Amino acid sequence: MSRRLRADGAAALAGLVAAAVALGAGELIAAVLGARPPVVVVADWVVDLLPGGLLRFGETTFGTNDKPALVVTIVLVSLVLGALLGPLAARLPGAGGAILTAFGFVAWLAEQRDVTVSTLDGFLVGAGGALAGYVALKWLLRTATDADAAPTAATLPGRGTAGRRRFLAFAGTATAGAALATVLGRSLESGVDIEAQREQVSLPQPGVDATGAGLDVAEITPLVVPNDEFYRIDTAFAVPRVNSSTWRLRVTGMVDRPFEVTFDELLAAPSVEESVTLCCVSNEVGGDLVGNAVWRGVPLADLLERAGVQAGATQIVGRSVDGFTVGFPTEAALDGRTALVAYGMNGEALPAQHGFPARLVVAGLYGYVSATKWLSEIELTALEAFDAYWIPRGWAKQAPIKTQSRIDTPRRNATAGTVPVAGVAWGGIRGISRVDVRITRSGESSGTWHRARLGEALSSSSWRQWVVEDWRPEEGEYRLEVQATDGEGTPQTEARHEPAPDGATGLHTVTVRVRAA
Repeated sequence: MSRRLRADGAAALAGLVAAAVALGAGELIAAVLGARPPVVVVADWVVDLLPGGLLRFGETTFGTNDKPALVVTIVLVSLVLGALLGPLAARLPGAGGAILTAFGFVAWLAEQRDVTVSTLDGFLVGAGGALAGYVALKWLLRTATDADAAPTAATLPGRGTAGRRRFLAFAGTATAGAALATVLGRSLESGVDIEAQREQVSLPQPGVDATGAGLDVAEITPLVVPNDEFYRIDTAFAVPRVNSSTWRLRVTGMVDRPFEVTFDELLAAPSVEESVTLCCVSNEVGGDLVGNAVWRGVPLADLLERAGVQAGATQIVGRSVDGFTVGFPTEAALDGRTALVAYGMNGEALPAQHGFPARLVVAGLYGYVSATKWLSEIELTALEAFDAYWIPRGWAKQAPIKTQSRIDTPRRNATAGTVPVAGVAWGGIRGISRVDVRITRSGESSGTWHRARLGEALSSSSWRQWVVEDWRPEEGEYRLEVQATDGEGTPQTEARHEPAPDGATGLHTVTVRVRAA
């Protein structure tokens, strides 16, 4: 191998290790200061810049792993850029400092998008990571130069080999340090102890027993989904850890009396409890991005009455501490449906991943236009004056939940005899009045409809369990289709449509092979 190729390879390794050191140092500094890791805030920024088509591609390709996939991609891109930086910095001494300064500047700009991070803390995260990377790069390049130096009469035998060993040892030590800083940063991530804060919140037990309510059918989804099983879909790459003692909720915009409330004031305000089913607009027919819980919180209408909504304020914008926004018609908070600034979920304070200390819960609307987690501001504005986060990315501005139903059991195989067919159905604020299941044996042109028995209706905004108990199939293959009818008497449409731009439609269908008893 030529000396130039050997030198370029060492410089590339130096640049890659320096990038790793910069990322690890930024992670550790961010954790100490209570900021979010640079990789995470940059990933948030990238998502905000991506067009809706690419975001939907990511969701379709990676599902709920789309965020980790993007973070890994950003880390890999950073390391590759570092490897390209090394040879450039070896030839142009000023290039390393300039590019790593740019790295720190981008990290600082990304940190500034988080309202919980001060300008100084954001600067320290970006500058600290860049400085650590620059120092590592300089030392590695110097060691690489020493390792590649041509032997002279004054050089002791074997010096070149010893120099390369020294370079590799330094590179290995720096890499280990970067990994240790990352691990330590993750372990220290935010000094805010959310669980300790949650334990201090005393809430009445919900009126619904989450463990005993619902139909007694094996494998059916619970009527009330436990907190640790409730689906999570949001744009946050790292769960914001908000200190409830310093948290404030501001009510602003087109109101007569703007104000803010503390968490203690919110807990002391008159509250209500209601069972509400939330659903993600990305939920496919038969998907599991839907769940029912018992929420406790302050009616949004009470806060709007205190603020005094001005004429023309036709939209409510909810803002999260990480900058995410939703927007929905003001009428949805005033028409009698459940619309809460919620702080309780199934008898407990909100878990961190579901929005502690407070979030919006608006019955009948898909989450992307209503369900702001880690809520920091409620702004009144006009519908035409502001488009929330997902609207420019191709999703509809008006997003009422569509009537849907799902078969939970059986999903694939069954044994001849009596086989219960069961699942859940939901219809936004319209409720569910009826569920029917069509069963078609393989080879037959048409099937037979069976009326399902409905479970308890906790509220008009809650899903209902259902079961067909009298199906007694023989051995063979069968197609099962479920169709719900909402509380207004409108059947669920059979027309199949993808989730974009305003929710999926169609009947959930499963094929079941029945074995001989």
